[in-house]
Amino acid sequence: MTETPNPHIIDADALTGEMHPIRRVVLSLGSNLGERRASLQGAVNAMADTPDVWMTSVSAVYETEPVDSPDGSQKYLNAIVLLDTTLPAHRLLDRALTIEQAFDRERSSEERNAPRTLDVDLIQVGDRRANDDLLVLPHPRAAERGFVLVPWHEIEPDAVLLDHGPIAELIEKVDVSGVVKREDITLDLP
Repeated sequence: MTETPNPHIIDADALTGEMHPIRRVVLSLGSNLGERRASLQGAVNAMADTPDVWMTSVSAVYETEPVDSPDGSQKYLNAIVLLDTTLPAHRLLDRALTIEQAFDRERSSEERNAPRTLDVDLIQVGDRRANDDLLVLPHPRAAERGFVLVPWHEIEPDAVLLDHGPIAELIEKVDVSGVVKREDITLDLP
């Protein structure tokens, strides 16, 4: 069992003395190419192996219809992971991109929402907001995505998406008919 750090404690870097607040992070995982379940589990394991990251919860796996994807795209497996960390948001983004690359994620500038072996998205990092060329927080489309909201609500029913409101209320506003819980597929929390 992973120990959850006290969110009211600020971690100090032993070498520099810098103070780093512990933030709750919501990650969305998705895969619709190759060994989908193995890719999701690999992402969970890789993130858990990241220094200064403490995994706290992983949702059930949901199979979902592709959203805004090219014709012929296969269904996704999706999950939400909650973690606590002292890492800055941009460093978490770098780690997420590195994990995607390790699972042969190919990015196409020509085809939006192209099929992928692995997608690791930062949905929310504490109360941090960002809007630059590399990172937008909270995730700009999370409030519209049933494949994010349903699994997140499962593991944190009282969650609130910054600038959008309670997850429970957001779910009522989106079509979740294509979000199907897969009882036969599970992810392990390391």
